[in-house]
Amino acid sequence: MIRVLIADDSAFMRKVLSDFFNKHPDFEVAGTAINGKEAISKVKELSPDLVTMDVNMPVMDGLNALAVIMEEKPTPVVMLSSLTQQGTEATVRALSLGAIDFISKAGGSISKLDSIEDELLEKCRNAAKAKVHKIPYAAQQKLENQRIATPSPAPPVMKRVELPVRQGMKLKGSEQVSTSQNSGNVFGIKRPNLILQARGKPQPPAADRVTPVVMTSMGNGSKKLVAIGTSTGGPQALQQVITRLPGNLPCGVVVVQHMPAGFTKALADRLDTISQVSVKEAEDGDVIEPGHVYIAPGSHHLRVREDGSTRRIVLGQDPPVGNHRPAVNVMYDSVASIGKNLVAVIMTGMGCDGCEGMKKIKAAGGYSIAQDEPTCVVYGMPKAVVDAGLADEIKPVQNIAQAIVEAVKR
Repeated sequence: MIRVLIADDSAFMRKVLSDFFNKHPDFEVAGTAINGKEAISKVKELSPDLVTMDVNMPVMDGLNALAVIMEEKPTPVVMLSSLTQQGTEATVRALSLGAIDFISKAGGSISKLDSIEDELLEKCRNAAKAKVHKIPYAAQQKLENQRIATPSPAPPVMKRVELPVRQGMKLKGSEQVSTSQNSGNVFGIKRPNLILQARGKPQPPAADRVTPVVMTSMGNGSKKLVAIGTSTGGPQALQQVITRLPGNLPCGVVVVQHMPAGFTKALADRLDTISQVSVKEAEDGDVIEPGHVYIAPGSHHLRVREDGSTRRIVLGQDPPVGNHRPAVNVMYDSVASIGKNLVAVIMTGMGCDGCEGMKKIKAAGGYSIAQDEPTCVVYGMPKAVVDAGLADEIKPVQNIAQAIVEAVKR
């Protein structure tokens, strides 16, 4: 019996979801909550096996509630979100905070809501079996979310501060940028000179920041390619891995994450803001460049085509493979011929997508890394690879970036 807590501010949605669950003998509605604050209280009181959580709720939204739950009483959570841009970004944020899965909430008629019933029940059954882990930065993330949601106070009264006048700024070697003694005088008003700084990638919030692996030696890395496959629990795992990759990684990375269309761009954009490497949703014809990560768009298979010394991404909407599009096996099949210059990584996910492709990769001399069981949300895809004897290394998720860097240098 799976005991479910339903958190949604809509009485209509609470009734619809309760009816969905009550029709099936393996579910029991343990309780309902009308906002995130009440959801936290009832998780502690009722200890449900699973929570369905709306993203947008009054008093406390689903993201803040999720952060507290994953910090204080880790419980499998399935998010319900809209298909708007704001909804997809919030969903990706929720997955990075530890939500197991999500459902795109349909609106309007009962018939539209009925269309999500089978998907909802299947995802909830799977989520209830998942292992959840306390998220170390959940408290910090909660504060960051609250800071963003809180209106800024009135600006403080500013004091005038005189800074010493700089004569120049050193760029390279002995090159200088000259500044006039009068550069602090504009329209007769004396002011301090401005010091120019090179602008790099914006720094991620402290809650998301990790120290990337240092890569001091490139070895044979420029010829390499890294291919990562993952599914349930993948957004959180990708955040653990990609944010630790060094910006000077000498090769490109291609990723298949099982996710529907509309959500992979939000995932790529979020990872890009908190990583040293550049991350984007892959486009057909993209040239794979060093220090860049390309995530397969939802509903498209991703393949890699070698054109002389250039590697390009080829996207296609041919039929799903193993019920997946994108499929890890499709990507792995396309890169197996790279042989010893390929590093293939398989991470948390249900089922066995990637195992058949990994057999071809290993037969061609490629190197493989699998996520270990304790750090997987669902130990399915890595387990299939490990049980088949195809894993060269088995690593906890927080050590996979280091393993990739070491494999790339070989």
